[in-house]
Amino acid sequence: MKELTLVVASKNYSSWSLRPYLALAHTGQPFREVVVQLGQPDTAAHIAKYSPSGRVPALLHGELVIWDSLAICEYLAELFPQARLWPQDTAARALARSVTAEMHSGFTNLRNHMSMNLRARKPGEGRAPGVAEDIERITSLWKECRARHGQGGPFLFGAFSIADAFYAPVVTRFVTYDVELEPVCAAYRDAVLALPALKAWTEAGRNEPPVARYEK
Repeated sequence: MKELTLVVASKNYSSWSLRPYLALAHTGQPFREVVVQLGQPDTAAHIAKYSPSGRVPALLHGELVIWDSLAICEYLAELFPQARLWPQDTAARALARSVTAEMHSGFTNLRNHMSMNLRARKPGEGRAPGVAEDIERITSLWKECRARHGQGGPFLFGAFSIADAFYAPVVTRFVTYDVELEPVCAAYRDAVLALPALKAWTEAGRNEPPVARYEK
């Protein structure tokens, strides 16, 4: 098989990069990583060498370039069906795709006011208008998925799926901003935090140099 290369942004800050990284790590396939540090004079030029959109993440597979987080995950699900990145049950898969799409396009208030920062601890911060509503919606989705399809494992649909990859950055935000969670959601948070791939990503992110513009 041709080499897989995943181009990601600074791990401490890049929620979009984390998502396909977790999905790709779950497949068990070897891949090369290229990390582009954010906030540098040559960041845009560096990204442009890999991604036609000028953004990362991007997956390179031979001559193919995929430059959207969800598109990358969908490609991996097709390329490695044995990894079962989507639930096998039709109804569960439909719900998994729905909650993933909602994360992909929504929750703007949480994104804007509780940015991803793995090193930081900001208890009580980020509670701007609309954030509480985003948190309530996210946790209600978690509880619904766990109640309807969570048997057989600790993740949203029992076994790890793309849906978990997409909500993993939210899990890290809830830690950074000390968001109090009900027991079922706290147990899910802890299961995601225990993923070896997330632990490795977090360790790498914490060792990166800080970027002032993302530390505000």
